[in-house]
Amino acid sequence: MESTRKHLIELLTKQEGHISGQQLSEQLNISRTAVWKHMNELKKDGYEIEAVQRKGYKIHGFPDKISENTLQWGLETRWMGHQLYHYDQVESTQEIVHQMAKQGKPHGTVVVADEQVGGKGRMARSWDSPKGKGIWMSFLLKPDLPPVEAPQLTLLAATVIAKMIDERSDLEPQIKWPNDVLIHHKKVSGILTEMQAEQDTIQYIVLGIGMNVNQEEEDIPSDIRYKASSFKIESGLDWNIQKTIQHFLTLFESSYDQFIRDGFQSVKEDWEKYGYKIGENVTISTMKETWEATLLGIEPDGALRARRKTGEEEKLYSAEIHWGEGGYLA
Repeated sequence: MESTRKHLIELLTKQEGHISGQQLSEQLNISRTAVWKHMNELKKDGYEIEAVQRKGYKIHGFPDKISENTLQWGLETRWMGHQLYHYDQVESTQEIVHQMAKQGKPHGTVVVADEQVGGKGRMARSWDSPKGKGIWMSFLLKPDLPPVEAPQLTLLAATVIAKMIDERSDLEPQIKWPNDVLIHHKKVSGILTEMQAEQDTIQYIVLGIGMNVNQEEEDIPSDIRYKASSFKIESGLDWNIQKTIQHFLTLFESSYDQFIRDGFQSVKEDWEKYGYKIGENVTISTMKETWEATLLGIEPDGALRARRKTGEEEKLYSAEIHWGEGGYLA
């Protein structure tokens, strides 16, 4: 259904004048009644389509709202988002994708929502997901990797978000360990990775992405404005959410394919390029002690690598990091 409608939109867009129902029927290999039904569904989505007797159909305008049709039209991917589902409001996109995974949905299945009422981040923290202001999305991956390498996909996703912001704006994104994307020291995006595995085999991974896109300052809860922001607040510009989602999915697919083909090294290099305060001094607190350190980079398992003043290097899996001026605890 999705591929037929996507092909229909492409045919309408490429045609300078009208295209007859018979031509569409032949090219799509569906009945003229089915063509008519698809046209009605596109009109419900906000596509402006003219139907003239004995001439056929012509598209005059495209919707500015998000839907399965608008997201798939123009999405130039080979496997990412070919099964894509859009919801006005959900409890959590993560939970929907978990259910879809159990139903056997394929690798690359994507769920996007205009609003989440029960969004969550790492460590069961809540994630504010207001309607129409951001990107609230989860997708299904079935990598042929050992479970111990699953954290690498979280690091990969963070680099893709940073690259996307880089390519679409003059902003300078950074990644705060392990996976918060910052602009001007404030969080604009977070990632949640959940895995289902048996012994040495990953059954599937659900990767959740939250991006604060078009929130105004008053949309950010007052108690977190000192550490949270949006693309719009930081750039002063409105962002097209549809094109931003498509850009992310396209970039993620190519980065994921490279990672599967060539390994983690390029992801590590990208992460450290965007890494927040890499090469700088911070204060680290663990259950045993508090100490000064220089951040050096990341390990393949997602650990943060830091060097004490004595020169000794440490791998950190869990710690409170006092980032200093402009930063906050992690």
